[in-house]
Amino acid sequence: MIPTPGRHARGRPSWPVALGVAAVALGLVVAIMMYAGRPTESRGVAMNIAPTQPAPSLPPPPVTDGWPRWGVTHTQFSAAEEGHQAETAARYLLSRVPMLQNQHIMGWGADNPEPAPGKYDFGTLDRRLTFMASAQGQPVITLCCAPDWMKGGVEGRTDWDRNTVAPHEEFFDDYARLAVAVAERYPTVKHFMVWNEFKGFWNNATNSWDAAAYTRLYNTVYDALKAVDKDIKVGGPYIPIDSNESGESELKGEWGAVDQRTLDAIEYWIENKRGADFIVVDGHSATKDTAAIIPDEFSALKKFSAVTTWLREKSGDLPVWWAEWYVAPESADWTEQHRTAVQAVAMMEFATSGVTTALYWDPQQPEGAECPGCLWRPGEGGELPMAGLLSGFTRWFHGGIALEEVTSSDPRVRVLAQAEQMVVVNTASTPVTATVDGTSIRLSPYEIKWEDRGAG
Repeated sequence: MIPTPGRHARGRPSWPVALGVAAVALGLVVAIMMYAGRPTESRGVAMNIAPTQPAPSLPPPPVTDGWPRWGVTHTQFSAAEEGHQAETAARYLLSRVPMLQNQHIMGWGADNPEPAPGKYDFGTLDRRLTFMASAQGQPVITLCCAPDWMKGGVEGRTDWDRNTVAPHEEFFDDYARLAVAVAERYPTVKHFMVWNEFKGFWNNATNSWDAAAYTRLYNTVYDALKAVDKDIKVGGPYIPIDSNESGESELKGEWGAVDQRTLDAIEYWIENKRGADFIVVDGHSATKDTAAIIPDEFSALKKFSAVTTWLREKSGDLPVWWAEWYVAPESADWTEQHRTAVQAVAMMEFATSGVTTALYWDPQQPEGAECPGCLWRPGEGGELPMAGLLSGFTRWFHGGIALEEVTSSDPRVRVLAQAEQMVVVNTASTPVTATVDGTSIRLSPYEIKWEDRGAG
């Protein structure tokens, strides 16, 4: 602490002394700022750089009737680290109907993959990809986040508080080389999303997204991956589609208005990308400014269809991926049956609007914790409702399946159908009886029923 003069200090000194004091003070401030701006050995966790390990030998993904369309993103807590009982149970839940499984390369369960330039540590990523393969997953990798030394940090250390900082532009080539190392290590992975939610690409000066900087990173990575294998599929921009209750926007509905700055960033990427095999976004049905669901939790889901239609029109009908999708504000005090009914109707919106891929962000928690929306009970592996919903949609409403129009006599009952099967959802908090596809069906509050249509 720098001492300061007290109440009885001398009067102001003559000007030469004052200048000298000012100069010293200025120099001290500059020195403090320079020191604070330097990466220091005390910042972040020291990483033990393990000896190079051979890449795991992973089997190819299973052959399926069509593109699975539905899948899950593994997050901080997942079956690969939960112990034998939970891992075995989760493997069964995910493999009974093979679906997409996604993993980030750093964070969300994966350690720093390159703690120092050219020094790789793929141990945790190997474990996640090995589990995904054992669970019959169609693997997807999200290329996020970046090692500390690419964003002003210290080689050999990881500051997890800065995990979502974007790499500095002078390290874009290094990040592309890391992407190549990942692609070459896991040749069974053919789908890559570049970055996550535009993290680190917000420009405070312009109060908008720095779409130009992101697109430069994307193009660098895209070129590098295509040089590894032309069959690799690459997509972006993976930007959050935030909406407010009102506002000037070219895309709005009863659910709100999409932030125009987000739409502008997407259009910039579309116009300036080197290429893309799909366009990827994420979003929440609730508004960002008020955390409200308008006009209600089921009608708000129309946002997903509206955004998907806009993306297909603007991108020249690129396949649309939703990397994350959310339907409940944190304050929602819903039963699990209510939550799952809302999620089912969201998936109906994705299917009817032509979404190619929708990945469910699995909110798994540590053993013993409450886990609303999870796929299995943490630490135990017991099945939870969302696991069955994902399996059902993957089996019956995978990519390429032809939907059939089926009506319900009660608008509170939503239905999605194909030739052999349909899923029916009661969106009411009371029992409802409705005629669906010529059959009378009674549903309890928020009940989901799968009905055989007898075709095929």
